[in-house]
Amino acid sequence: MPEAQSHNDHSAVHGALKRVALYRWWRRRVVGSIDHAAVIEKIAAESGWSPRYLFMTMMSAGIAVLGLLLSSPAVVIGAMLISPLMSPILGLGFSLALFDFGEMRRALIALAAGSACAVAFTALIVLLSPLQAPTTEIIARTRPNLFDLAVALFAALAGTFAIIRGRGDTVVGVAIATALMPPLAVVGYGLATGNLPVLGGAFALFVTNFVTIALSATVMARFYGFGHALSSQQSWTQTIVLFFVFIAMAIPLGFSLKRIATEAVTVTQVRSFLTDRFGSNARVTQLDVNFDAAPIAVRSVVITPRKNMQRTLGLQAELQERLGQPVRLQLDQVLLEPGSGALDAQREELRQAGDAAAIENARIAALSRMLGLAAGISSDAVTIDRDHRRASAVAAPLPGASVASYRALEERAHQDIDDWDIAIIPPQGLLPVIAFADDDDRLDPIARDAVLTSAWASKRWNVRALGVPGLPEEMPEKPTLSQRRAAAIAAVLRDQGVTPTSARAAGQSFRLQRIDAEEP
Repeated sequence: MPEAQSHNDHSAVHGALKRVALYRWWRRRVVGSIDHAAVIEKIAAESGWSPRYLFMTMMSAGIAVLGLLLSSPAVVIGAMLISPLMSPILGLGFSLALFDFGEMRRALIALAAGSACAVAFTALIVLLSPLQAPTTEIIARTRPNLFDLAVALFAALAGTFAIIRGRGDTVVGVAIATALMPPLAVVGYGLATGNLPVLGGAFALFVTNFVTIALSATVMARFYGFGHALSSQQSWTQTIVLFFVFIAMAIPLGFSLKRIATEAVTVTQVRSFLTDRFGSNARVTQLDVNFDAAPIAVRSVVITPRKNMQRTLGLQAELQERLGQPVRLQLDQVLLEPGSGALDAQREELRQAGDAAAIENARIAALSRMLGLAAGISSDAVTIDRDHRRASAVAAPLPGASVASYRALEERAHQDIDDWDIAIIPPQGLLPVIAFADDDDRLDPIARDAVLTSAWASKRWNVRALGVPGLPEEMPEKPTLSQRRAAAIAAVLRDQGVTPTSARAAGQSFRLQRIDAEEP
């Protein structure tokens, strides 16, 4: 036992000597090579706000938002080169390392003032600009993920190293402004256009990068000996705060990255599915998947031989089964005649790529004409919702047409245009009669169809409830024949999302009543 205790003591002493030697090397070679006073003086001189700082921030933001609207990466890079946002960020990072609350407040005021001016200036430019459509450069900065945190981390480490070692201000400006000014300009764009998803996503990216850069600068500052005079309690406080902040940001950004990866896999699966179903002689030329729609919307253009033509509804059902989730498929098939060669296919592809908008417009115009003809109105009176692929028409009164006639017209129109939601709103009128056989409370197919027609009409009229003759407020233990019939009708209405309410009793036949209509 004494020998073992002696060995453990010797190992502990040896480990302590190694730590002391490492600490001395760090103090001499890393900390001792830095002029701490000069670095702090330089950072303090540039971390506050000034008229020049605000002017350069606004000019940088103006260039950035113009580059984003023009979708020009070169112009956006130009904005990065002149952005002065790096100064207050570094000031904040070093003040955290030194526990200098006065400098911290000064840097935060400068950063807040610069950010507010940048957002206001970019919003003004967007309001005055004829170009306000979101570009790929704008969209790319609305979905922060874990990779964005990594970019900000590496930029901060490189920038802080450059400023501490005196390697040049340009590296610092590019490294830090790369992660800050473009999303800040997108915040102004979202504010001006009222696009809250864009504004929220860009602001989240800005905050993520700003916090990551500041805290990374704090870590580098401590590594180079800034704040070495702090107490152990202050050092532990810094370490714990840094750790938990990074974890708190990394978790949601990691989920965002996972979602982006899942969407990329889904796009690949959709393209693979279409390629497999149409064969090697076909080509998927355009594929857009809208994951924000419910269900997700898939739009594609496929060039295929006529013999390989597919029915959209069948493909949609198969695609839903493969992806394991609901899908709305819009498929434009460019059909090639037998004998068309590769050159013809390429020409057809180029024509399709150039005329995609014209083809879509032509399809919508044909849909409007068809729906207008079915509803007895002009095509201009048809309401078209391109984003949700919905078309609706308020039908004109047709001689001899009942509510069931308009429902049949809608069903026929939906068969002709299977990838759009079609709605024909019938004129106000009486609902169909629901007839029962003698002494029978069951709905035969004809009676059930009359109930379904009544439910369909109530939804088209935006009527949430229908009066059912003979329906009691509470079903008695021994209901009468009329009450049982009313209960059978009410069950079908509930299945269709329509609320049944009590109305005046009837005999062999029933006619449902609108709750907002006066009883005859």
